[in-house]
Amino acid sequence: MKLRLILGDQLTRSLSSLTDATADDVSLMCEVRAEATYVKHHKKKIVLLFSAMRHFAEQLSDHGHSVHYVKYDDPENSGSLLGEVTRIAAQHNISEVIVTAPAEYRLQDEMTRWSDTLSLPVTIREDDRFLCTPADFAAWAEGRKQLRMEYFYREMRRKYSILMDQDGPIGGQWNFDAENRKPPATGLVVPETYHAPHDAITQDVLTLVATHFADHFGDLLPFHFAVTREQALLALDAFITDRLPQFGDYQDAMIQDEPWMYHSHIGLYLNCGLLNPLECIQRAEAAYHGGAAPLNAVEGFIRQILGWREYVRGIYWLKMPDYKTLNFLDAKRPLPEFYWTADTQMNCMRQCISETKQNAYAHHIQRLMVLGNFALIAGLDPDAVNEWYLLVYADAYEWVELPNVTGMVLFADGGIMGSKPYAASGTYINKMSNYCGSCRYKPTVKNGPTACPFNYLYWDFMDRNAAKLNRNPRMGMTYRTLGRMNDEKRAAISDDAVRFFKAIERGENV
Repeated sequence: MKLRLILGDQLTRSLSSLTDATADDVSLMCEVRAEATYVKHHKKKIVLLFSAMRHFAEQLSDHGHSVHYVKYDDPENSGSLLGEVTRIAAQHNISEVIVTAPAEYRLQDEMTRWSDTLSLPVTIREDDRFLCTPADFAAWAEGRKQLRMEYFYREMRRKYSILMDQDGPIGGQWNFDAENRKPPATGLVVPETYHAPHDAITQDVLTLVATHFADHFGDLLPFHFAVTREQALLALDAFITDRLPQFGDYQDAMIQDEPWMYHSHIGLYLNCGLLNPLECIQRAEAAYHGGAAPLNAVEGFIRQILGWREYVRGIYWLKMPDYKTLNFLDAKRPLPEFYWTADTQMNCMRQCISETKQNAYAHHIQRLMVLGNFALIAGLDPDAVNEWYLLVYADAYEWVELPNVTGMVLFADGGIMGSKPYAASGTYINKMSNYCGSCRYKPTVKNGPTACPFNYLYWDFMDRNAAKLNRNPRMGMTYRTLGRMNDEKRAAISDDAVRFFKAIERGENV
């Protein structure tokens, strides 16, 4: 008899640990305190995973698996995965523990030592739900001076024959990103995101989370995420039909009180296993070939999955565990309290944090060019920023969060992922959103108490980090501009930044 451990982000019937399961084997699923609280995950994230796990366990039972499910408030629950494996193994004549490789380094590292603790063989199988194995990514990376996503993405397109014809990429180019940067147009009608109905299982989990996780970040209600594969497929259908046609044009746009825009909102379902990446890619590709969505939209969406998602996972496993400690720019400033409360006069930050708190979601430009941009130019500590991103978003797991934040948001890896920091002034936010019209700060004012803080913090960031960045060939124009500023202008930038940071330290509403 074998014990097959299924983790909370492994809710896939074709999971490698289950492929040869028999009716005699025990499939173990457990809600444990160690995983739910190693950071204080958003309440909605916990509801999503616990409810989806409970639904998945029922489906496995219906298909003949012998499932042992441990609920969070079970009096016998030891509170850790190893504790539960030990406890359940002792109740049965277990000859081997089988598990699909965890997505996070810390857990996989722990599991490599389980065999000695359990005095049982522990087999860790490859997670074949991804489209590129860590070994294949390492082979691609070997010998390359730069690990740029664009070139990896092209290889993946070729490998899976996605948006390809006999002459190469359909449309004659690999990347249509230049067409996908339109600012929000007046009168856009944004479709509703998918709303799944509650059943008794989800209602029980909502009650559990309200009771045991009241001190965690985020709003519990309303809750409308899909919690079964069938519902996740409906969410995918809704995206392909309702939002994909305009996704490309407006994927970088931000509109006040429109948190969902034309994005897919399926990352949380991909990352917990309710959807698989290739089916999502193929559905989008079919929409293009069927004339239901334009090439720039379909290519942009496919690049997010086949390119970025696989690439960041490859970087994670290639560079861990050292990657987690990187701080190239020596950033040390504490995370401001307004990241938790949204109590700030910067309307863009208030909007994005409020929506994160409400929805456990923000789209990639909000995460990168508003919340992340501020963290970068303010010099916030990478550990604090990584923890925040990991706990506030329902789709966040360390394998995808850490490279995106350390590499793309903070440039803390010194250029492993990105060729330059994604720093921007208030001009970018004003161009790509309508946030600035409702803000007390003015994006056109560069210095003084009414100036958008992104304006002077941008140049203060460049000045602070000149020794590490001014030789970057992609930043030559920026540093030539900084060099032409007179002493009075540079002093005004520095004074504004010092004033702003001191106001934060004093707990003022900035």
